[in-house]
Amino acid sequence: MSTYRQALQAKERLVKRWHKMPGVVGIGVGFANGLNRSGGMCVVMYTLNASASIRKSCPRSVAVRCKKTGRSVQVPVQRVTSGRCSCHPAFKPRATSRSLRSRIRPVVAGYSVGRPGISGTAGLIVARAANRAQRFLLSNNHVLNRHNTGGYTETLQPGGADGGRYGRDRIGRLYRFVRLSRSGVNYLDAALSIPLNNRMLAPTYARVGRIRGYVRSYSLGSRLKKVGRTTGLVSGVVTSINTDVAVDYGSYGGLGTIRFRNQTVIRSSRANSLPGDSGSVWLTSGNRAAAVNFAGSEDGRFSISFPIQWAMQAFGIRTAGAVASKVRAARSTRLSHTASTRCLSKKELSEVKKHLSRRIQR
Repeated sequence: MSTYRQALQAKERLVKRWHKMPGVVGIGVGFANGLNRSGGMCVVMYTLNASASIRKSCPRSVAVRCKKTGRSVQVPVQRVTSGRCSCHPAFKPRATSRSLRSRIRPVVAGYSVGRPGISGTAGLIVARAANRAQRFLLSNNHVLNRHNTGGYTETLQPGGADGGRYGRDRIGRLYRFVRLSRSGVNYLDAALSIPLNNRMLAPTYARVGRIRGYVRSYSLGSRLKKVGRTTGLVSGVVTSINTDVAVDYGSYGGLGTIRFRNQTVIRSSRANSLPGDSGSVWLTSGNRAAAVNFAGSEDGRFSISFPIQWAMQAFGIRTAGAVASKVRAARSTRLSHTASTRCLSKKELSEVKKHLSRRIQR
């Protein structure tokens, strides 16, 4: 039975061989027996399909050395057919819940937001960690930013795919964002919008209410929930973490397909990440923010998300409106801390901040 550390070691070995495994979309770490932790850990490989050629290129296990005994341990590899993973801006007004596409003032998390022609989801209302007076709207870079550059971009509510128009529906403008890299390592797809005034944003969450803060980490098997512009209120389970994944951005910013490092995959029995859900924030059962959705599988049942702690670190922000005694990030204690997400290291945070940009003044 493999440990988390052994599975992580095996995953890193497979990432180095990724180019020799055509049809592999992502490689992460999960439980070997579904959600049964007693079965130990495994490597999870997400694939385009279940064809014989792809099965042949994927190993059934990876040998790693156990530090305690010095013996070789076989870490099992589990194949999961996910199809291609893509970022999800909405160009068409299709949504399960019409109310989440409507105009709302003040704006709350979970509603349609975006830019001309594009709709995503208002992920969370946040504030500076040092000075909580100024509020911001947190969502994805590809939702709030026209071209992955520092050019001026109006923030519309509802988003452009839901009828939002220049001027009339403007609630703010792009403030800061993490520039996505076509050839380098990406950790998060995130941006902040600064409102015309603080009254434009209310620190609440559609169909949930007030957010109690955020968690610094969460574990494999955690059950989360979120509200997205397209899928509405959905729930899911964290089925893999530390997942390196290739995400198709199409023509956005000239990016094509780019790779992300150490992401979280959240799986549901029905679609949880469809076009228009980009930027929606996963919550714990205790209504604390946990992860930010930015992409999904072809059928929408796999959400690709990053820990919200990373956005907090990158932008120096906190949850707006949380009760003062509960503003500080909480640690998830439901499962063993070893099979959990972690904060960005100093090296990783330094790399992210190299791509941290401000919008051009206008």
